Amino acid sequence: MTQAPADAATPVVSDFYDRFPYPGDPLQDGPPPGYNWRWCVDAAYAACTGALPPQRPDGQPLRILDAGCGTGVSTDYLAHLNPGAEILAVDISPGTLEVARERLRRSGAHDQAQVRIENRSLLDLEGEGPFDYINSVGVLHHLREPEAGLRALAKLLKPGALLHLFLYADGGRWEIHRTQRALTAMGVGTGAEGLKLGRELFARLPEHNRLRRHHEQRWAIDCAADANFADMYLHPQETSYNLERLMAFVAAADLEFAGFSNPEVWDPARLLQGELLDRARALPDREQWGLVEDLDPDISHFEFFLSQGPLRAQNWDDDGDLLGASGCRNRCLWGWPGRALLDSDMAPLDLSAEGLTLLEALEQAPEGTPLAGLGLDWPGPQIAAVARELLRQRVLLLQPGSGGRA
Repeated sequence: MTQAPADAATPVVSDFYDRFPYPGDPLQDGPPPGYNWRWCVDAAYAACTGALPPQRPDGQPLRILDAGCGTGVSTDYLAHLNPGAEILAVDISPGTLEVARERLRRSGAHDQAQVRIENRSLLDLEGEGPFDYINSVGVLHHLREPEAGLRALAKLLKPGALLHLFLYADGGRWEIHRTQRALTAMGVGTGAEGLKLGRELFARLPEHNRLRRHHEQRWAIDCAADANFADMYLHPQETSYNLERLMAFVAAADLEFAGFSNPEVWDPARLLQGELLDRARALPDREQWGLVEDLDPDISHFEFFLSQGPLRAQNWDDDGDLLGASGCRNRCLWGWPGRALLDSDMAPLDLSAEGLTLLEALEQAPEGTPLAGLGLDWPGPQIAAVARELLRQRVLLLQPGSGGRA
């Protein structure tokens, strides 16, 4: 199904991606390598609230929108990490969708979820919602009017559901913006000649040149694929943000900021220590993030969650709440079953013997079994302590029992 473009930049952007289908990740047979927790609805919701999303009525599948799916990398993950879901993946570029269809065919995604892939604009999806989760990574900043795009997505989101976005940040794109302007000034174009001349620019600039050094040290590997180089340096339509404008952008769509999906980047402990860190930690969250933005000019993008209305955060301080909760293992782990794992951020993680035992008991128990009913020969406080350890490691995802406190 093809609909008329609703954004002024749509025709030129669609043609660009037909020339350079993006992202340029290679196709493979079998599931995608690694598991990105941001595309697992259970893990994403737990990261924002501390708990699994509210249970849906029996037989009602999870509904997911991949708005601007490109060559299907995100759609592939969404299918494999949310089995049984109904997924609508849309993009304005027919060329990228050809790659997306082949990617999902080869990966077996259609055996995991019900996936529709359609050549449509995210601005023209009236009647398709509401969705339990919307993913739109690297898309809105390529609209002529990103605000209209965010409002359109907000209308498709269920109350209490999550929208995951990725938008460019001003600070870390200082060198990229200057390279883009230079190539535009020289009229290299946005096709094969522009690609050739863009690569030649970095080869010809003096070795000490800041733009060349920045590209070689930070982006050369990411830009090895022609489509990725073109997307970074030749794109005909791009908007970027600082933190202040980003929050205004969110507020204008009447959405709630639910947290960064790369929270470690926004932790001042990454940059400061001692008294300076104490002073930073004393600031409200927004001011802490602004401080990090000022101190780290390499931040090149914002990735974050938004919600339709405020989310209810779950507090697991009470042992009774923990023991009455049911749950599941985070799907985004490498090495399971076993104690030596890679966690949901692909970092090494060693489970305790007790943690492994609890998770194995959880996997063997009927769905909905509370932790207290797993048949572990442990006192309640021990079960609660091990569960908190697993929650901290983001290995265990819990659903509050009836009467659980927020």
